Amino acid sequence: MKSVLVIASSLLVATPVAAQQVEVDPDEIIQSVEAWAQDNLDDRRLDELGVDKDRVRGFLAELRQRFQGTYVYDLGALKETAAQILPVLQNFEETRPYAVWLQTHLDYFDVAEELRRAVKFLPEKPPSSPLPGPSPQFQRSVWVGELKTRLPPPPAVDCVPRLKQIFADEKLPPQLVWVAEVESSFNPAARSPAGAVGMFQLMPTTARSLKLSLAPEDERLQTGKSARAAARHLRRLYARFGDWRLAFAAYNAGENRVDSLLKKSKARSFDAIADRLPAET
Repeated sequence: MKSVLVIASSLLVATPVAAQQVEVDPDEIIQSVEAWAQDNLDDRRLDELGVDKDRVRGFLAELRQRFQGTYVYDLGALKETAAQILPVLQNFEETRPYAVWLQTHLDYFDVAEELRRAVKFLPEKPPSSPLPGPSPQFQRSVWVGELKTRLPPPPAVDCVPRLKQIFADEKLPPQLVWVAEVESSFNPAARSPAGAVGMFQLMPTTARSLKLSLAPEDERLQTGKSARAAARHLRRLYARFGDWRLAFAAYNAGENRVDSLLKKSKARSFDAIADRLPAET
């Protein structure tokens, strides 16, 4: 909801407010996180910090699962653990890109808690299990409250003008560059446990389809090339769905998933499928 809200809002004003072309298999996510943790988390250093390596690995796997899930309230339960794990990721050079990604997503936990607190029940009607999901309209109102006083990330000052020129060259509204705030806080080093990399968090398959090289040098880490690729990807998604909210839902959740939900719902709007999209979207 954050990505859709921020970009939809940016289309109305001139100031600011991760799987893409392929669906992401949760089992593959868990395997990739476990492999990454095995290679990058040093037991001795973690012991010095008083942190359990298995806990870090388990948290990252659970986080990706919950972001890919559709039950937004689930995210709130991870807030405290996220706050404890973040300094661990920041402490190691190898894991700082993952810390950037996690830092960018911390407000999802706050919003999930706010949404949960807003659920009210009549005394004679105990809460059902599970709770019904909040409406798209209510989620938007909570996100507006969360973001309305937020200042742009410091890197935005230097990079936004250049990014806007690239998006304009690709015949897109320049304000759409703010997708990089949602994805990475404008940090080109950001890396998600699912494999998305760079300021615009492009997945490997998407990057290759956009003619970006992943080796020997990963061009997703190059701001100019990744921005142009993201702009072209967004332009194609908009041409396919004809709606910016759906285009950004597809950018985040995968276009095949969005297309399938629209067909099953016999609908053409974001709100009609919002409750079946991943919580991160």
